[in-house]
This record gives sequence, structure tokens and C-alpha cells, in this order.
Amino acid sequence: MSHEKMHIALAGQPNCGKSTIFNMLTGGRQFVANYPGATVSIKTGSFTWQNRKTLLTDLPGTYSLSSYSEEERIARDYILEQTPSLVVNVVDASNLKRHLYLTFQLLEIGAPLLIALNMVDVAEKRGLKIDADAFAKALNIPVVTTVGNKGQGKKELKDSILEASSTVRKQESKDVFEVDYGVLAPYLDDLSLRLEEAIRESFFKVPFRWLAIKLLEEDEVAKKIVLNNCSDPEKVLTFVESVVEDFEKKHDDTPRGFIAFRRHIAAEKIEKSCVIRTKEVSVTLTDRIDRLVCSRIWGPLILAGIIYLLYELSIVQGYKLTNYMIPFLEGFRNAVEVFLPTGSFFQEPLIRILVLNVITSINSVLIYIPIFLVLFALIAVLEDVGYMPRMAFILDKLFRRFGLHGQSTLPLILGGVFVGGCAVPGVMATRVIADEKARLATILVVPLMNCLAKVPLYTLLVSIYFAKEKATAMFFISTITIILALSVAKILTLTLLKNRPSSPFVLEMPPYHIPTVRGVVVRSVERTWLFVKKVITIIMIVAVVVFFLTNYPSLNEERKSDYRNRAEQINVSFLSRIEGTPFYEQLRSESNIVRYLAVEERYKNQKRVLLNASDARKEKFEKKFEERYPDAYPLLNAKGKGGKAFSKAFKQMKRDRAILLMEMKDETLHKSFLGITGKALEPITRFAGFNWKVNVALLSSLAAKESSVATLGMLYQPREEGQTLEESMKEQEAGFTSLHALALMIFMAMYPPCIAALLMVKVEAGGWKWAFIALGYPIILGTVLATIVYTGGMFLGLTGKQAMFVFYGLVLLTAFLLGKIKGTVFDEYTDEGLLGKEVIDA
Repeated sequence: MSHEKMHIALAGQPNCGKSTIFNMLTGGRQFVANYPGATVSIKTGSFTWQNRKTLLTDLPGTYSLSSYSEEERIARDYILEQTPSLVVNVVDASNLKRHLYLTFQLLEIGAPLLIALNMVDVAEKRGLKIDADAFAKALNIPVVTTVGNKGQGKKELKDSILEASSTVRKQESKDVFEVDYGVLAPYLDDLSLRLEEAIRESFFKVPFRWLAIKLLEEDEVAKKIVLNNCSDPEKVLTFVESVVEDFEKKHDDTPRGFIAFRRHIAAEKIEKSCVIRTKEVSVTLTDRIDRLVCSRIWGPLILAGIIYLLYELSIVQGYKLTNYMIPFLEGFRNAVEVFLPTGSFFQEPLIRILVLNVITSINSVLIYIPIFLVLFALIAVLEDVGYMPRMAFILDKLFRRFGLHGQSTLPLILGGVFVGGCAVPGVMATRVIADEKARLATILVVPLMNCLAKVPLYTLLVSIYFAKEKATAMFFISTITIILALSVAKILTLTLLKNRPSSPFVLEMPPYHIPTVRGVVVRSVERTWLFVKKVITIIMIVAVVVFFLTNYPSLNEERKSDYRNRAEQINVSFLSRIEGTPFYEQLRSESNIVRYLAVEERYKNQKRVLLNASDARKEKFEKKFEERYPDAYPLLNAKGKGGKAFSKAFKQMKRDRAILLMEMKDETLHKSFLGITGKALEPITRFAGFNWKVNVALLSSLAAKESSVATLGMLYQPREEGQTLEESMKEQEAGFTSLHALALMIFMAMYPPCIAALLMVKVEAGGWKWAFIALGYPIILGTVLATIVYTGGMFLGLTGKQAMFVFYGLVLLTAFLLGKIKGTVFDEYTDEGLLGKEVIDA
């Protein structure tokens, strides 16, 4: 038996059980990667059968091989360019007629085909018996019956793959089934001959009849093939236009619509020839469930409950699971920290600060792994159960008005439609949206939602300036973001995304299924691992860039000398306080103090990791730490003569040193590129009510929004002991009013994504271009809106509360008017049309 590796592709429509067939054939030997130049992932696995190794590629699920969505283009390009030995077309036996629509196109594209007639058990429950032999004879290609989720037909399918891949290429003269296109056939024959003559000299090989069909379907990619490979492309395209015009004039129908109609007739004819109805099933279980799930009243309520449950389990409970990640991440940081140089009492070395900063940045993303695992598992369950199309059905009509899609619901909820989401999983969840225009629009507006990182600033400003209207202010900020996001999505689809392909609303209501544990776990782990692999390298680069922007230019020598002198005074003061204790001699030199500070910090960090550990484990840690640092360990819990005095002096010294380093870091930030930029922006941002301190806080938030409050804490340091940030900020910014606070809250609501979310925008949208757009437009939009609120409010003499109501009304009116504008060619289709003709024409 030959040991040559076979290359097989797996194709099929969504919800046909293709993933279960893939898992059944490959087991655990699989990996996921993005298709080159695209954001859609494809799975690749392998299996060995009868000493023949087979490489199996799972193509994205598609309803057709058109070019409406990225999935369709990738599936088509893969078959054309990679020329697999065999394409296994997975067909749902319970929906044979609909799934034949893709089968016909696979035959037309010239793919060597084998059909895996899957889910025959579901068909039998519906009273349908498929004559596989009659089906194979009708198409003149091999057919194997399977039940993927039960492993039935595994051996037969592998045998057929082995046999078909060896023979199907040799049978080129075989009379493979062709759709009868009736009165359109002469036009196709004529166009095919013209294409063959025009592309004869080209190395690009495609079936000319298929290319002719795609040109008459007005497929954009087919036009590009002609432009890139024909000797006289304009002549060919002009002929195509004349054919379309002549056909429409003679037959009162478009070639595209007629092609879809003839495919439908052919599928119906084949279905009648090989499907026997054994019993009448008037109302299925799926139908009964859908009467409730998709009803006008209960549908939205059930959707709200499922969304709440999804949010609760993935974001709220998943966030609690991040506590279990902390010991591992901090343990890794502590392990690396041991090998880094400690520096001096006055300043830590650059390599130490930089490495720990990069690790902290990476950990800030890796801590979300539990959330992603739970999130992707729940999404997999909803996909397998069959609820995702129902979710899209319920909300699609509303969202389509604003250029979004029914499936945009999940990403927006995860991003934080109200308060408390996260843009990272929200952006990642957009991959379920097949419509490219709607997917990109959703990716760009998800970061406008209220993620958890925005909440600290909201809370700070509301508690200071809207103390009597807390509920009103939080309702305003919780709802204004989704209204603005819908308006922004509409504007994006009318401008920036205007020429992006928008697919017709192909709504399939698959029967409900019980998901398999293995399938859910495998997809959850795969998607999470993809995320981790993609972002870690980029995060390292970005963290280094941000570090240098906030630390350079560094302080001049005069300022460094001043801080160094103050550090020496702190050191001298500490030594004078512990003089006479048993620890004085050990800590006389600065190097010993620095070493002890490092050991003490290491001790606290490692002990914090063991906070919830057993007493035995804690005792083991203490013993091991004492053995490793025998000279420093007695100082950690100083006892006996002078122990109390030493501990008190050490705490004071450590506190004074921390204040000194914080002041130095604060001054460095002010004089850094970021600080200088904040001051340079003040002439512009003052119209929005922002001074340079607010600018610096907002600029520092580009890395992580949580840092806005932390930065304000450094800029508005308490002047009295025990003073809170709210008190110190209110005292030091006496001219800051509720109108200032409202403008700042609105700007934060529109704030661009953090680094982690920007990286996910880059990954999911497919390029840095989109990441920069996601970074730029919210800054401009936020500045404009904040300026309107502050300057307009000042001009009209409004308070923050009054301006809040006026702004809310204007935003609602704008959204209403934008929703009335038709933005896509598919707006004209009614629900009946989409579920009728367009469901097969897509």
C-alpha cells in the first residue's frame, strides 16, 4: 500500500454536523490556524487508514460558494488553489434539498466529490428514509451514510475516502451531474467558449462553465479573475453585460435569480427520487420549541434571560475563576524576578523595571483565560444546540437598521452593553457573524461599551459631582453607550464600510441538538489557545513601547542628584533609628539594605500567592524560604531585643522610600513624551473641559483604562493624612464642576480600546489598519461630544444634570433619524423574500 499522504477537504453548510465528522475522523490530532491573509480559522487534522496517512482540512461552513462572506471566499479559494485530492461534502439528511444547493456548486467548481450523508437518525425521526444508492446514482458520485455524533459510519467513510481519492481524478470523462439551466444554458455555453479562448494562454485554471455561471451571478471575485487573466477582459465583461441585458429582456428575470431557481428545481427533483416519507410528522419538537422561543412576546424575554445567564457565567463567574490564575501568573513573575538585578536604594535598574513591566502586561491579558474558556464553551453550546440563529432572528430587524446583525447581540453584551463587560471577549465573539460589513461594524463599536475598566472613573466622578443623582447618572452612562454605538455603526456602514460586502439575510432554523461534551471542550480550548498565541508576542512589543513613552526623556542629573540626596537622608535616618539593635551591623551598608528590601518584597509576593493554601504548605514555604535566605529571614519577623524598634523603623523607611520613588515616577511621567503630549493637547482639550492633568490620565489609560484613576491619584496626591482621592481632587480642582465631570464621563464612554482589545481588533478584523481606526475615531468622536457638552453647556448656562438630559434627548433623536436611512442593497428585501427566494439565492 502506498504511503503517499492524501489531502482531503471537508465542506458543508452550517449545522450539518461537519465538526463532528471532522472529530470522528481525526480524533485529537488536529490544530487550528487562520487562513493566510484572512481572519477566518480553518482546522487541520490527520488520520491513518490502511497504512495511508490522510491530511484533513475542515473548511468554514458556508451556504454557497459566492463571495458575500469571508467564509465563502476562503472555502472557494481553498478548493481552487489547493486542489485537494477529494472534497468530502457533509450533507444534512434531514434537509437534503437545501444542502444540495452547495453540492451543485462544488460539482460546478470541479471538485472531486464524496458525500457524507450525515444525521440520518434525525431524518428517520422526521419520517424520512434516504435511499443512499439512488442518491449516489442521481449525482453519479459516492455517498456514505453517517451519524457523526455517535461515530456511526466511521469505517465506511474512511474506506470510501481511500477508494474515491484514488479513482475520482482518473474518471474525468465520467458523466457527473450537472444542473439543467434550461433557457439560460445556451448563454452559458457561449460564454464558456469565449472564456476558454480568452484565458487559453493563462496559467490560471478554473472550470470555464463555473466561471461563466459566477459572472452571470454578478460575482465580484469572478470579475477579478477575468480582469487578471483574460487577454481582453473588457471585451468579455461587456459581453457578460449584454447577456444579462438580453436575458432580462426576453425572460423577465435576472440570470442570478434564474440560476437559483433552476438549482432549487434540480434539488427538489433529486429529493423526490431518493427520499421516502415513512410517516407524516406534522409538528416536530423543534417546531414546538420555536413557537415559544421565536414568538414576539416570549422570544425577547427568553433571549434576555439567556444573555443574562451567558453574561453571568462568562463575565461574572468567569471573572471569579481568574482568582485561580493569579497564583500561577504571580508565581511566574516571582520566579523571573529572582534572577533580575536589584539595583540601588535610590533606583531600580532598567532591565528589572522593563522585564517586570512586560510580564505584568502579559499577565494582565492571560488572567482572562478562565473567562475565555467559559465564554467559548457557552458559545459552542449555543451553536450546537441551534439557538444562535434564533438570537439573530429576534434582533436582526432592529440591528439591520443600524448596519449591524442579529448576531451582533452577543459581542455587544460581552463588551458591556450596560456596565461591567470586557471588550476583549466581545471583539472575539464577532467571529460568529458571517456578514463582513456587519462584523467589521460590530468589531469597531464593541469597544464603546462599558467595560469594567471604565467603571472606576465613572464611580469617582459620580460620587464627587453627582452625589445626589447617582442613580440617574449611572442609568445615563449605562444606556447612552449602546444608543451612540448604534448611531456610530450606521455612520460607519454608510461611509468607511460602504463598499464592504454585505450578505443577504440567510436565516436557517436548524433542528435543536444536544451538544457533545467533547465537541464543546475541544472548541473552547482551541479558540482560547489561538487567542493566547496571537497576542502574547504583540503585547510584549506594545508594552516596551508604552514603557519608553512614559519613562523618557528621563530626569536630568540635577533632579536625579536631588532625589539621590533625599534617598541618602532616608537611609541615614533609618540607620540612626536601628542603631543599638542586633540588626544594625547587618544593614550598615546600602547594598545589604537593598538586598533585604528585595528579599522582603519577594517574601510578601510569594506569601500572597499562598494566601488560600493549606497550613502545611505555608509551613513548608516558611522553612524553604528560611533555608534559602538564612541571613535575611530573621529580619522578616524580627523578634526579641530591638525587634519591635527595627520593624517600626523599617516600615517607616520603606514608606518614605516608596513616596520618594512615587514622586520621582510622577515627575518622570510629567516630563516624558506622554506627559509633554498631555500638556501640548491642553489648548485643544480645554474646550472639552480637560486640563493637562486629565489629559495625562487619559493618555495613560491607553494601556489600560484602570490606570486613569491611578494616574489621577498620583496627580492629586492628598495634602492631609487620611484624605481620599475624591476629597483631594475636589479640593485641588475648585473650578471643576458637574459639567466638567459629565464631559469627561462622555469622553471615557467613547474611549478607544485598551492595548489588549486593540490587539484583538487587529486579529479579528485582519490588519493593523482596523486597529488604528478603532484607536482613532473614538478619540475624535469623544473629543467632539465632550466639547459639545462642555462648551454648549457653558454657553447655555446648564448644570451637569441639565446638560445630561439635553444630550440624552439629542442622541436618541439622532439614532432615530439614522435608523430611517436605508444603507444596504439588502434593506429592500422583506422577511418573506429572504426566507423564500434569498434563502437559496445566498
